[in-house]
Amino acid sequence: MARPAPRRARIPPRRRMRMARHERCPSPDLVTRNREVAEAALRPWKPVFIHGDLQITHVFVDDDKITGVIDWSEAAQGDAHYDLAVLTLGHEEHLDDVVTGYGTDVDLDVIRGWWSWRSLVAARWLVEHGFDPSLPGCEFDVLRSRM
Repeated sequence: MARPAPRRARIPPRRRMRMARHERCPSPDLVTRNREVAEAALRPWKPVFIHGDLQITHVFVDDDKITGVIDWSEAAQGDAHYDLAVLTLGHEEHLDDVVTGYGTDVDLDVIRGWWSWRSLVAARWLVEHGFDPSLPGCEFDVLRSRM
């Protein structure tokens, strides 16, 4: 009698992909802690016009001057802290410079709250669309930095 294939080989490829993704997922404690951090962003705020996805790749700079900003598809009324958080997501070392350049009162706990919120929300989308949020410097690293 033929020996059956190993259990993992009998699992359909799509199911194996989901299992591999799950093995890279952050721990429940990490998710719980980041939900607590994200609560700082859930406070009353004055609505302003925001970009909604203000990443450094969407900003053109020439001789240290901003010459353009692209991809306004997520522009909406929102919290100004959100744009600052997205701009510095994964680059905490630049937060002080961004806040200094912003020039008004900025609550750093709110920025950190938006980092956690965005990383928690984006991780699932990234996995479902073939990206790996567990790579160095990506969303799971941002979540771990809040521990």
